[in-house]
Amino acid sequence: MEVVHQGWRRVPCESCRAVRRYLSFAEREEIAILYAQKLGVREIARRVGRAASTISRELQRNAATRSGCFDYRASPAQWHAERRACRPKVSKLAANARLREHVQSKLSCRQHWSPEQIARRLELDFPDDMSMRVSHEAIYQALYVQGRGALRRELTACLRTGRAVRKPRRRPDVRGKRTIPPEIMISERPADVEDRAVPGNWEGDLLIGSASSAIGTLVERKTRFTMLVHLPRLPELAHGERGWSGRGAETVRDALAATITTLPRELRRTLTWDQGSEMYQHAQLKIAAEIDIYFCDPHSPWQRATNENTNGLLRQYFRLVWAGRDGFRTEGP
Repeated sequence: MEVVHQGWRRVPCESCRAVRRYLSFAEREEIAILYAQKLGVREIARRVGRAASTISRELQRNAATRSGCFDYRASPAQWHAERRACRPKVSKLAANARLREHVQSKLSCRQHWSPEQIARRLELDFPDDMSMRVSHEAIYQALYVQGRGALRRELTACLRTGRAVRKPRRRPDVRGKRTIPPEIMISERPADVEDRAVPGNWEGDLLIGSASSAIGTLVERKTRFTMLVHLPRLPELAHGERGWSGRGAETVRDALAATITTLPRELRRTLTWDQGSEMYQHAQLKIAAEIDIYFCDPHSPWQRATNENTNGLLRQYFRLVWAGRDGFRTEGP
């Protein structure tokens, strides 16, 4: 197998990586020998050349327990792994009618639960029944993936997005024009923002409604405290222009500055936003609000996931309150 050299490290080629994605029988034999020698997980991982998490999962999933004690042997472990890898599999929602009916009732337009809310609530509603567990991704696949459609397809209309087709997370063929200096991209944001240890780090976006109306949203990452920013209409501009609806750069700058400056200085650390044209005057906003501003990568709204989740709840609220009125549109912006 060809090996590519990068400096002093020997890195396997692409075909080698594909072969080493799963543990081989020879690796399982080596793990069994080292485990019998009472070596720790990290030491076994170092000798086998795998991640410690891989070894830990292997010992937990594929150990032989028929004798009543925890024992790891290569042959039973290989059998467990091959059995688990068999495809196609019957999805949990298709096999468990009780779980399927419960999920469908929560997804219905009468209750408006999201898949993630359903998945987390199952642990509280059925604490002693492990058969009543399903991940939110499994629910999405049951709705959108052909061949795994254990749930009624029309329930997609009850999701907050209302999309009949799932939107791909990445669009590598679409590249936006870079307008943000590299020194204020999210990759340059302080590392302590990611762990949510300290309050004062905010995520923001606009909720776009009918007739070009808009509301600004600010969500604090640690506490999830949310503030709505009023963007007033500007009747002196021509109807139909973005500035008329309050979404212009100057209007957004002034409204955000007025809202953010109501907070104590120690709660104004960072603000993370999408690369929208409404933040064209971010430099002036940084000075006026005394807050560091960072921008997500193009087409990467999941980099400010706290704000995206909150916006989904707000869209659902406005849709229910203003249904049939001149309010927010039912689909997402």
